[in-house]
Amino acid sequence: MKQIRIPAVFMRGGTSNAVVFHARDLPRDRAQWDEIFLAAIGSPDPYGRQLDGMGGGISSLSKVCVIGPSTRPDADIDYTFAQVQVKEAKVDYSANCGNMSSAMGPFAVDEGLVKVSGKDALVRIHNTNTSKIIWSRFALDDGQSAVDGDLAIPGVSGTGSPVKLEFRDPGGATTGKLLPTGNVTDVLEVPGVGKFRVSMVDAANATVFVRAADLGLKGTETPEEIEGSAELMSKLAEIRLAASVAMGISVNRDEATKKRSVPFVGFVAPAQDAKTISGEALRGAEVDLTARVISSGQPHRALPLTVSLCTAVAARIEGTVVNQVARSNDNPEAEIRIAMPSGVLTVAAGVKQRDGHWYAEQGAFYRTQRRMFEGFVLVRASRVPGLLAATGGKRKAA
Repeated sequence: MKQIRIPAVFMRGGTSNAVVFHARDLPRDRAQWDEIFLAAIGSPDPYGRQLDGMGGGISSLSKVCVIGPSTRPDADIDYTFAQVQVKEAKVDYSANCGNMSSAMGPFAVDEGLVKVSGKDALVRIHNTNTSKIIWSRFALDDGQSAVDGDLAIPGVSGTGSPVKLEFRDPGGATTGKLLPTGNVTDVLEVPGVGKFRVSMVDAANATVFVRAADLGLKGTETPEEIEGSAELMSKLAEIRLAASVAMGISVNRDEATKKRSVPFVGFVAPAQDAKTISGEALRGAEVDLTARVISSGQPHRALPLTVSLCTAVAARIEGTVVNQVARSNDNPEAEIRIAMPSGVLTVAAGVKQRDGHWYAEQGAFYRTQRRMFEGFVLVRASRVPGLLAATGGKRKAA
């Protein structure tokens, strides 16, 4: 049977890759999206390599983005993010991807969806997964998004032109509340595992934080060391499931197991000397805290940007487990330097108290992006028979 051709662009955003589609090129019936995305990325793959698709075998390389006209007056485009599981036939829309968010403004400009002029652009992005607004600022080069520049980001070789992402009012992206339980810390009872003092914070994406020491860890463990410990991975998975229920994301454990993206689970530790996955030395004196995160069941090689923002926000909230391990700083406007497996992420987070409640005003950081391939993604017609039926066989086939 023939293959179906769908216009697409393959892009890097920060430390992630994704296939990017125009909404106009996909079926209006979103029920058909999952099978298209699974076929395009190459999932499910029991071997975990996605060789028969565009994915790269890990969560940060198994993503799809869909861009269309904005449905809100305070935004220029709508952006829907899809996390495609590697080994399962599952697509998760419950969270946003901060890294790929950095590529969405440039995509919109380069595709003519947003008209700009001058040397710089501002694209206001409505992320439909979280109903939050992100401002994307970047340089232009002859009317197109600039690619070459001097910014180096941990986990990506070389340098690129900076994209500044400003997450506006990021609190409650998943649950509607910055502190879903109303507490800066909770004692979380994890069936079969034990009790842990955690902080459950929802900024950009909901995350449950636990101290590395409470897990018997230093906090500087590599992704390979984390993934190599079945006991640790199981413990972190159970903490995540218990937190999902405690945060109101899921009504019970069974429902929580079906939501692979949120909440994220991470462990934090004080600033300390360590080595990156590339072997470079990190000096504890030059960072504010250490963090590791599990993303879609895998240790992240860097940190998801949304979780980095959530970590920085949590570090600003007095009494959270993140705040307790972070280096103290009298300047509430100071950027927070987070040591992670690929290097150091610097995040700005504006957090204040209003009427006795914590409020996250915004968070910001810089990424780079690049369009790497444009043309068509080919998916087996046998994988998406409904796609041809929905168009009366008119969709192009190869």
